[in-house]
Amino acid sequence: MRCALGLANRVSIAFARTNASKALSVKHARAFRPGSMVVRADAGTATGSSAATPSWEFRLLFDGACPLCVKEVNFLRAKDAGRGRLSLVDLASDDYDPKENAGIDYETGMKTIHGIDSKGGVFTGVEVFQKAYDAVGIGYIYAFTKIPALLKAANAIYDVWAKYRLNVTARGSLEEHLKARAAVLDGKACGIDAKECVEK
Repeated sequence: MRCALGLANRVSIAFARTNASKALSVKHARAFRPGSMVVRADAGTATGSSAATPSWEFRLLFDGACPLCVKEVNFLRAKDAGRGRLSLVDLASDDYDPKENAGIDYETGMKTIHGIDSKGGVFTGVEVFQKAYDAVGIGYIYAFTKIPALLKAANAIYDVWAKYRLNVTARGSLEEHLKARAAVLDGKACGIDAKECVEK
């Protein structure tokens, strides 16, 4: 309840202080291959560039302000056990940079889960979970995704969850998050999930 009230207050502040909203492009596909990719190096991984191959097998982009998402990420991090096979990148971080993550911007990443393989392939939906689980050695959990009809059904269910997850978890709408994030990045307001408001 406190979160919901705080959320409304922070969104009001963000809306009041935002003079203009940034236009964000929306790209969405189940899988595509960008021409090149720059990746942020995790501790113990190779530095990223279009010529270098990262040491991780798969990169998962997640909403670090989502309690359910963080729980899943912590589970995967524990299964990776420091081997560095899975790279975990928080979309909600103020220093998140699309250029370092195959051009996937905050809005696109918040609409549905995204992942990037070590060759630069970008994946969305249930395929992301299959590849992330496979990277940490428990891909058998998502073995059903190898059957096209089951994968299609799982993606349909996931897409509904992705569309309404912010509302279901009482975190506001995607539009509210986009406006609040733009205000934060412009140094004009606190974030929608911030505990304190600090002017930059």
